[in-house]
Amino acid sequence: MRQIVLDTETTGLNARTGDRIIEIGCVELVNRRLTGNNLHFYVNPERDSDPGALAVHGLTTEFLRDKPKFAEIANTLRDFVQDAELIIHNAPFDIGFLDAEFALLGLPPFSQHCGEVIDTLVRAKSIFPGKRNSLDALCDRFGISNAHRTLHGALLDSELLAEVFLAMTRGQESLVIDMMGETSGGGDAHAPRVKIDSLELIVLAASDEELAEHQSVLDGLDKAVKGTSIWRLEPAPAADTAADAQPA
Repeated sequence: MRQIVLDTETTGLNARTGDRIIEIGCVELVNRRLTGNNLHFYVNPERDSDPGALAVHGLTTEFLRDKPKFAEIANTLRDFVQDAELIIHNAPFDIGFLDAEFALLGLPPFSQHCGEVIDTLVRAKSIFPGKRNSLDALCDRFGISNAHRTLHGALLDSELLAEVFLAMTRGQESLVIDMMGETSGGGDAHAPRVKIDSLELIVLAASDEELAEHQSVLDGLDKAVKGTSIWRLEPAPAADTAADAQPA
């Protein structure tokens, strides 16, 4: 499975009012592993950045003046992401700018060239509702060092987001994906599969010391509730549960 973690920097916040892309960073993952096959461009936007945006990315008009224009890198970018699954933080922002740049060249929307788009901001909000879910906040939450990030940069942010995404999805679902060893994206029906019921799971029994410690914890809970804690209650038999569900 090939995935591309993508980020952009722009002259401002609104592509519809003429803001342009000034930097693109892409980091490649294959079967959830970083390959080192990355893509990075600085782009001459042919206009100045808004003061607020310049304070964020620090890419001056002078620095960008001799960089390629978007038309010169569009085909390379399109070929690099072709059919890959994209991973983007706040995807509508980046996809909106990329679609606008492709439209200026009379090309089909950028989003038509890639596969599914995963928005890590949406996913983070569902996992951590009510909390800050910026890239910096997620780096702190997952213990990923971003000390070298003094300004926003598309390639650096893509590298950090790749680590965040791998940490965010390192659960049972991603374990199964790793074991399946998919070599193609998009739900290819011919990709190799592993039957879950054929997996041999290792069961580690608790030692006598661990069992005694567990009983001690339960004794403490019983004392706290002045009775029998829920962890010592036997579940109701299935037949009784079904009977209870019947209308009176």
